[in-house]
Amino acid sequence: MLLNKHVSKNQVAILAGGMGTRLKSRSADLPKPMVPIAGKPVLQHQIELCRKYGFNRIALLVQHKHEIIYNYFGDGSNFDVTLTYSIEETPRGTAGALHDALNLFDDTFLVLYADTFMDVDLRRIWNAHGISGADATLFLHANDHPQDSDIVAIDKNNVIININPYPHPDGLELRNLVNAALYVLNRAELENVTPASGKADIAKHMFPKMLEHGLHLNGYISPEYVKDMGTPERLDKVEFDYINGLPECLSERNLRQAVFLDRDGTINQEVNHLILPDQIELITGADTAIRRLNRSGILAVVITNQPVIARGEVSEEGMNRIHARVDKLLGAGGAYLDNLYYCPHHPDKGFSGEVNQLKIKCDCRKPDIGLINQACHDMNIRRNDSWIVGDSTSDIEAGRRSGLRTILLRTGYAGSDAKYNVRPDYFATDLLEAVDWILLGHTALTKRLAPIAVDIQHGIRLVLIGGQARAGKSYVAQVLKELMHVLGRKVHLLSLDGWLNPNSKNLGIHDRYDLKAATSAVLNVINANTRVVISQPEYELINDKSHTQLENISIGPNDLIFLEGIPSLLMNNLTCLSGVKSIYVNAKINILESRFKKYYSFIKLINNEKSYNKLNNDDISIIEQSKLYADYVVESH
Repeated sequence: MLLNKHVSKNQVAILAGGMGTRLKSRSADLPKPMVPIAGKPVLQHQIELCRKYGFNRIALLVQHKHEIIYNYFGDGSNFDVTLTYSIEETPRGTAGALHDALNLFDDTFLVLYADTFMDVDLRRIWNAHGISGADATLFLHANDHPQDSDIVAIDKNNVIININPYPHPDGLELRNLVNAALYVLNRAELENVTPASGKADIAKHMFPKMLEHGLHLNGYISPEYVKDMGTPERLDKVEFDYINGLPECLSERNLRQAVFLDRDGTINQEVNHLILPDQIELITGADTAIRRLNRSGILAVVITNQPVIARGEVSEEGMNRIHARVDKLLGAGGAYLDNLYYCPHHPDKGFSGEVNQLKIKCDCRKPDIGLINQACHDMNIRRNDSWIVGDSTSDIEAGRRSGLRTILLRTGYAGSDAKYNVRPDYFATDLLEAVDWILLGHTALTKRLAPIAVDIQHGIRLVLIGGQARAGKSYVAQVLKELMHVLGRKVHLLSLDGWLNPNSKNLGIHDRYDLKAATSAVLNVINANTRVVISQPEYELINDKSHTQLENISIGPNDLIFLEGIPSLLMNNLTCLSGVKSIYVNAKINILESRFKKYYSFIKLINNEKSYNKLNNDDISIIEQSKLYADYVVESH
């Protein structure tokens, strides 16, 4: 049965016949397409989305309480679209409803489900369908519940090989790539794969039949927002996301923020030459960390070197099975990766069974940035506030070359590979702590430091940053450095840890560092009217000591210097100078002790049961006195 039949064919089919049984507690007598999100029926959101991207001829395939839908939308003129209604007398499932309305559509048309909320650039998927030459294009994405979703398998060209409907057989492990119920279809072949009678489902019956007939189905992969809102819990989540701007964060209208993640030693435990799915074991908290990124609208993108492929130790298919295990374990924790890129190459030859064509010097093996560039292109990622998190210096160097903020973890190699002489912007105990810093700590500290940045923008040459051990001085220094960069001041960050004296653990605070040498180096710079090269001793995090290797830093006469370290505010030859400001970084004792235990447990220098106060008892009062003379006191949380 048809209402408002028009001569012109429709560009869009919206399947709007659902009863919404699972939503009865919310929808009362409303048909499911009329359930409101932020005060507006979900179907209205979809119609407005279609109109926004130039699709204004829409057929609504309705059944349950269709009168309510018609009375609200009418012919569509109030919404600047033209609506046609195809009314099912008897429910025939999504494929049956589509079959009965095929004569209403153009040769190519979009299909939307009225129980999903989406913010998708419909024109992009439409154009991608035309370029691919496919008979059908399916919108695919990773989601936080792959275990009860229809999972799609694709080849390297995004051609769909198989569709695995829910429920899945026991033991099935597949990449988290889910059918999101948004399609572009060619009408020509649909008569043969949809039922003339009886009930059938598009995803469970029509698409598998298309594959059986040898038709070309393509996957369109995007992180844009598409969510089922067919249960009260999912409806609440969608409305929460909408109010908090998550669809906007993920849309194609904006460049997206991302966290690039290493795999081994960052997400899963480090295993030398990992080649089997059974060797994958998530690091505690990794799924929680990635879930928090997912819920924030920040993309979680893995960038990993996998030379085991070039060495012939695992095939590309074997690597796919390994990543399917990663996806399954993350999915069990309600988390997902937005994408995963790996480099299969290795430059060194001579391994038994190696794959010769992969034994090359490439631009995708970290610290080269080919994969990061590819991800930024594919996923529309902005770099200025994106991050890379990893456990090796090659991760940090790749981030530096790419213009990303960098975090080195104390899991996996924890920087002990020492292949590259590079200092991370931040350190974190593990991925969960890193993500907490990205989502909460960095933003909060930036707000607290912004007034200080404005205050020291002009006329200041040196900033001293001191406070108790593990108070967060290096974080304050780095965040303030970022703020000064925005304000146009170049900053050089010097750490007093580079001037630690040998065997200094049992020395008092004044003797633990070579403060005379540090003072002389700094005075040499700030008293100069020309560019000066300062040689700073490097600090080894793993061994908690400085060493004789020097890092040469070229400092211009207008550059700003940050000197960070526990006793920096005790350096009287510097604090008394004009053009110098001092910052005392403060933290509550329970925070200090918690950080202290984590840090010293990591470097294994002391028994973890020793308390912060016991180790530092002689120094605490001396350091705290310096707070009285600080220009600014910053509370670390």
